[in-house]
Amino acid sequence: MSAPDNREPLSHVSSSGEASMVDVGGKALTERVARARGSIMMRAETLAAIQANTLEKGDVLAVARVAGILAAKRTPDLIPLCHPIPLTDLQIVLRPDESLPGIIAEATARATWKTGVEMEALTAVTVALLTIYDMAKSLDRGMRLDDISLLHKSGGKLGDWSRG
Repeated sequence: MSAPDNREPLSHVSSSGEASMVDVGGKALTERVARARGSIMMRAETLAAIQANTLEKGDVLAVARVAGILAAKRTPDLIPLCHPIPLTDLQIVLRPDESLPGIIAEATARATWKTGVEMEALTAVTVALLTIYDMAKSLDRGMRLDDISLLHKSGGKLGDWSRG
């Protein structure tokens, strides 16, 4: 099976066409960084309750931050074919934004390893936002996750990439 645009063959597909894990044994260790972002939109009243820390389940933003960090560490347990990566750092920023209204989540994952940390950053953002939903759903079942995406990645053979 060949890759589009005359690139190397798809690395997650075996010669018989089956999904397979990429062998990274021969790759060099390099500093890898990935930054992802997403948001959750909600009613203004829900955002105000989160900011005032008045929800019965507790401090929504603190719990969501920890949930995102834990999820990033468990990415290979959630996403088939992902390698376990020894993260050296995972930072999550949760920023209330009254213009949405909602919360913007941004995660930056770092590791010195043989493969990238994009999936860890994306997983951290997604689970942090899902945790916000879970903790605030009693106030607002209409919350909506939006625009979860990779913003930047660096390191490895392919080098740097940033969303335009």
